[in-house]
Amino acid sequence: MGFDLSEFIKRNRSLIIEQWAYRLHTEVGEQYSQRPLEELVGTVTEAFDANAHVLLHNDFSHINRFINKITKMRLESGFLLSDVQKAFELYRTIVIPLLAEETDVKDFHHGISKINHCLAHTIHRFSDHFQNMHEKEIMEYAQRLEGEVKDRTTQLRESELQYKTLVEEINDGYFVIQNEVIVFANKAYCRMHGYSLGEVIGQKFYRFIGPEDQKRVIEIYTDSLKMKRVHPIFEYNRLTKDGHRFPTEIMAKVTRYKNQLSNIGICRDITKRVEMEQRVREAERMAYIGQITTSLSHEIRNPLSVVKMNLQILNKNPQLQGNDQRRVAISTKEVVRLERILTELLDFAKPLQFEFKPCYINKILFSCVELLEMKFKEKEVSTFFSLAPEMPKMMADEEKLEQTFINILLNTIEACQRKGEIVVISRYTIDNGRSRVEVMIEDDGTGISKQHMSDIFKPFFTTKSNGTGLGLANVKRIIEAHNGLITAKNRDPHGASFHISFPIGRGHV
Repeated sequence: MGFDLSEFIKRNRSLIIEQWAYRLHTEVGEQYSQRPLEELVGTVTEAFDANAHVLLHNDFSHINRFINKITKMRLESGFLLSDVQKAFELYRTIVIPLLAEETDVKDFHHGISKINHCLAHTIHRFSDHFQNMHEKEIMEYAQRLEGEVKDRTTQLRESELQYKTLVEEINDGYFVIQNEVIVFANKAYCRMHGYSLGEVIGQKFYRFIGPEDQKRVIEIYTDSLKMKRVHPIFEYNRLTKDGHRFPTEIMAKVTRYKNQLSNIGICRDITKRVEMEQRVREAERMAYIGQITTSLSHEIRNPLSVVKMNLQILNKNPQLQGNDQRRVAISTKEVVRLERILTELLDFAKPLQFEFKPCYINKILFSCVELLEMKFKEKEVSTFFSLAPEMPKMMADEEKLEQTFINILLNTIEACQRKGEIVVISRYTIDNGRSRVEVMIEDDGTGISKQHMSDIFKPFFTTKSNGTGLGLANVKRIIEAHNGLITAKNRDPHGASFHISFPIGRGHV
C-alpha cells in the first residue's frame, strides 16, 4: 500500500503544531518569545491547516487569507520580516524528518517538492505583502508630512523632528541618495555597514556595495531615476568597513527630497535567512545521502564480511600455492578497499560530533607527519617544517584536526613525484585586531588543473580511479565547523598549496 499524505498530515497534526508553537516561542526571536504560547498555538494551527489545503488539494485560498491576517498582526507589533519568514520555515524543518521516517525515496522527494512549493508561495507572497504594507506606511507618512508643510508651515520643524524620529527608530537601514551621493542615512544603515554617520554622509552610495555587485546596482539606480518608478526588491552583498560582505535586501523609490529628485531606500540584512536556506538545503541533501548510505551499508556490508572471511580462510589453506594464493590475496585487498569506501560514505552521511578543548596546532602538525613517516619513506619524499615558535593555544577538536591534516598530507604525497618535497608552515597573524592561526601545506608536484580547482572540495568529486571524492569534502566540513577557511591554489613554477586559517579569540568556536 502506497504512502498516504492525507493520513500522514492527520496523524501528525497535533505533534507538528505542538513542536511548531514551542520552537516559535523559544528559537525564533525575542518578539515571538514575548507572545503568549496559547496565541502562537492558535496562529500555528491556522497556518498548519492552510498548508494542508495546499498540499492535499492545491488550494491556496486559505493560506492567502492567513498571510493577509498575519502580515497585519506582525507589522503592527513591529516584528522583523526575517523572523516571520523564519517562523514559516519551521514548518519544513519539523515536517521533513517525520516524512523521512515514513516514506521511501520516491515518496520522500514527492513530499519535499510539495512542501517546498507551498512554502515558496507562502514566503514570497508574505514578503511582498509585508514589504508593500511597510513601504505604504512610510510613503503615506511622507505624503502626510508634505501636506502639513503646505498647510501648516508654522509646524515645519516639529514635523521634521517627528519624521527623523520615525526613521531613526526603524530596525532597517534607511537612506537618501542624490546624484549618487548619500545625503541622509539613519542609525541602522550606519550600524549595518560599520561606519559612523559622518563617514557615510557625502560618500558615493556604491562605496558600500561589494565589488561583484556594484555594476548591477548602479544600473538599477540609473534605470530607476530615468523611469521614475519603484524598482522590485533585489538582493546584493553590502560591503562593511572591515571588508566583510553580507547578503542584503533593498527596496528603493524615486521621490523628491528637499526639492531635488532623489532615491530613498530601505535595506535589510538577510544573512540569517540566507544561512537558514543553505542549512535547509544541506539538511535535505544530507538526509537523502544518509538514507541511501544506510541502505547501502545494510545491503553491502554483510555480504562483504562473508566474502572477506571466506577469502581469509582460503588464504590459510596450505594446498593453495603460487598464482592461486596471489589471486586470493588480491581479492582480499579489494574487499578491504570496498569496506573502506563504505565507511567513508557512512562517515560523510552522519553529523559530525566535536569535542573542543585547548590544543597546540604545531604539535598536531608534527604528530601527523610522524604518523605518515612510512608513506614519506615509500616515495622518498622529504618534509620541511617552518612552524611559528610562539604559537598560542586554540580551541579545537584535536582528533578531527589530525584527520584533516592527514587527509591533506596524503593528497600531497600522491601529488609529489618520487624524491619530491613537502613543506608544512604555521604562523600567527593579527590583522585589524583579529588574531588568526594559519597553516600552509605545500608540495612540488604537478599542481591542480584549472578546470578542477573549483570542484576539489565538492562531495564525490575525484580524479583518482580508486577514490570516493569524500576526503577533501570532509576536510572542508571540519575546518568550517571550527569557523575556519580552506583554499587551494597552484604554486609557481609547479606544485600546489593548501591554505587553512582559523580565528583565535573573538569569533572563534
